[in-house]
Amino acid sequence: MRLSNKVAIITGAGAGIGRATALRFAEEGASLLLTDINDAEIQSAAAEAAALGAPVATVTGDISDEAIARKISETALAHFGKIDILVNNAANFTTASVEDATVEQWRKVLDINVIGTALVAKHAIPSLKASGKGAIVNVSSTSAIMAQHNFATYNTSKGAILSMTICTALDLAPFNVRVNSICPGCVYTSATEREWTRMGLTKEEWTALAAEEHMLKRVGEAREIANAILFFASDEASFITGAHLMVDGGRVAK
Repeated sequence: MRLSNKVAIITGAGAGIGRATALRFAEEGASLLLTDINDAEIQSAAAEAAALGAPVATVTGDISDEAIARKISETALAHFGKIDILVNNAANFTTASVEDATVEQWRKVLDINVIGTALVAKHAIPSLKASGKGAIVNVSSTSAIMAQHNFATYNTSKGAILSMTICTALDLAPFNVRVNSICPGCVYTSATEREWTRMGLTKEEWTALAAEEHMLKRVGEAREIANAILFFASDEASFITGAHLMVDGGRVAK
């Protein structure tokens, strides 16, 4: 299996892309530290991953709290003794224009999507260095490089992830720790469900609109994104670092 004897931390693992990644990693033999702000969801995801044979530990909390970010790595080390892979997936989906966004909206999206991501990485990096073959996969978005109406808050945060990825890749290259990012297109998740509700659309109406933005004329599934994350986390991507992979059905190229 592709992740045998590997220990992976996955943030935002309670639902959507994070949960799909946890299950995909479990299928490939990884030991898992799963974390999410929603305790019920993370316990459910952990039970599902354990049913696939994966050793699993969990931490519930907000990654923008440095005590939680530190606890994530400490818990992984206490249970498994090492950290080989970090998947930074946790995110806040707050959308607003620069003109309309409040200070509170800016702080919320940046605290989780940027600062929280950095804090989790900060506390995992010493162990990733020690592994000799560490990997960080940051989940950004096609929104990071697209202009979208009333999305300045979210898109700014995801653009920051791309910059963080390449800078961290450079800093960690001497330690053979690879750092890459995934940029999903439109995918069915709880966040997109909130978006079509906000827009006053049914799932079918939103899907029809979103599909038109992609060359493949459909919306992605969380497992399809998880497959790309798995590739970057695995030794198959051993010569890839500082890269941004569009997993978007041709959305950006279109």
